[in-house]
Amino acid sequence: MAATYGFLSTHPPTQCGLATFNLALASHLTAGGVPHGVVRVNTGSSDNPRSPGVVHTWTSSEMAGWRGAASALNDFDVAIVQHEYGIYPGSDGRDVLPLLRALTVPSIVVLHTVLTAPTAGQKAVLEQIVAAAGAVVTMTGTARDRLLAGYAVDASKVNVIPHGAANHLGVSTGARQRPHLLTWGLLGPGKGIEWALRALAQLQDLDPTPTYTVAGKTHPKVLERRGEAYRAGLHSLGAQLGISTGVHYDPVYRDERSLSGLIRSADVVVLPYDSREQVTSGVLIEAVAAGIPVVATRFPHAVELLAGGPGLLVPHQDPSALAAAVRRILTEPGLAAKLAGRTPTRTLLWPAVAARYDALADRLLSARPRAVAAAAAPA
Repeated sequence: MAATYGFLSTHPPTQCGLATFNLALASHLTAGGVPHGVVRVNTGSSDNPRSPGVVHTWTSSEMAGWRGAASALNDFDVAIVQHEYGIYPGSDGRDVLPLLRALTVPSIVVLHTVLTAPTAGQKAVLEQIVAAAGAVVTMTGTARDRLLAGYAVDASKVNVIPHGAANHLGVSTGARQRPHLLTWGLLGPGKGIEWALRALAQLQDLDPTPTYTVAGKTHPKVLERRGEAYRAGLHSLGAQLGISTGVHYDPVYRDERSLSGLIRSADVVVLPYDSREQVTSGVLIEAVAAGIPVVATRFPHAVELLAGGPGLLVPHQDPSALAAAVRRILTEPGLAAKLAGRTPTRTLLWPAVAARYDALADRLLSARPRAVAAAAAPA
């Protein structure tokens, strides 16, 4: 009989990368009607609507809310816990620790961020998470190496399973009159769109000139703190550069079908991120799996996936290098097809990724009788 799964994460209707990841993993891991339930972490008010599959909500304002969350997860065979700083209550999200320790079922913790220079509190929390978990997953080898080098953790618990991607191949798109550049995802400072706009201004000699779509809503936390100041600044910069008519802002959080069409309409996906820490990028994985050439700054996940692979790497905050890389893909004969042909698509698709989580859960469940017997043995 297939294992049943409980998931702890932000989850729709919350619109963020973590929620989207958890929904996709849960959907594919439990395809075919495998019983499961989501314990939804709600970082806002407690009155948000409950989405299908949610069996319990842990609200950040709730004192000792981890108790009810742990109890709900213990109703399943395996708990899969998404970890990101800023999601769980307590200093550095430390309220997830008593929850993990209260679990009576095996747990898999998925680490979405592994910092190279954490605060003392962040480092202590992550080390204790790994100690309490049955297994942990990083989505890149870079994140695994960073975890083992910078934190006191049990290396035998660490597994690398890539971020999953939808199957965008075969999605039809309309005929394009001009080359189409695309960036998507929640918008805010650090996204680096300003560098892409400056690069676009250097491509105005191409005939036809490229268009650029910036798709995605402003990140809820950015919206709460700063409103739409970042987006307004981009509009202003585009006007100053004289490229406003070639840039389309699409402030929509898209479902999978709509996103597939958008991705497949692109000639180049541009990821001009400022971050030098980002070890996991769902946008990068989706672009690569779709067979679209990528131009990205040298953030860790891009270096690992694109070096010698399906894209080109450029320095951070360097619009001239960004423009040169895009120009190469758009004008160099055969380059776009060559880059697309380097895509290891099948292993990145969600069914293959979910199968690896299922295998990891099976290993934990198989080891459990031995662990229980050892714990019960007389001293």
